[in-house]
Amino acid sequence: MSSFEEHENNATRIAELLSEFCTDHGIRVAAAESLTGGRICSHLAAASGSGEWFAGGVVAYASDVKHRLLNVPPGPVISCQAVEAMARSVCEMMGVDAAVAASGAGGPAGQDGQEPGTTCLAVVVDGQVDSAVHSFSGEPLDILSQTQEQALAMLLEALQKRYGRTEG
Repeated sequence: MSSFEEHENNATRIAELLSEFCTDHGIRVAAAESLTGGRICSHLAAASGSGEWFAGGVVAYASDVKHRLLNVPPGPVISCQAVEAMARSVCEMMGVDAAVAASGAGGPAGQDGQEPGTTCLAVVVDGQVDSAVHSFSGEPLDILSQTQEQALAMLLEALQKRYGRTEG
């Protein structure tokens, strides 16, 4: 199995765990994406029972759309400040308990002064925001698959931290 396939399978598995957790706790989630172009939402929507807990998402690929639609402040769109604004905005827009956001330089070239593979992720759970910067490697599709896997894992971890882990 290739690294790409492994990350895709892991993302699918994590989305199923999110489904179970959100269903068990009555949590609704949303996503705001840039470089992943809807791949995070696709995993969430494909998970079992997603109609009960997944509200939807916004794909804001262009910088001006991030600024206008998701209230990203002026400046670079590949930053913790940017993804935190994206997560907060989509959470408010969709009226959900939690959201995940991703922006980054998927390659092959850099963007906003960031090297290819630089990805910023944020999650918001009940108003509490957490963000992180990652440096992924490989071809653009490899970077996207690593980003979506890490974003879903970060969301699950934040929800478990806030609401408690479930056995399973």
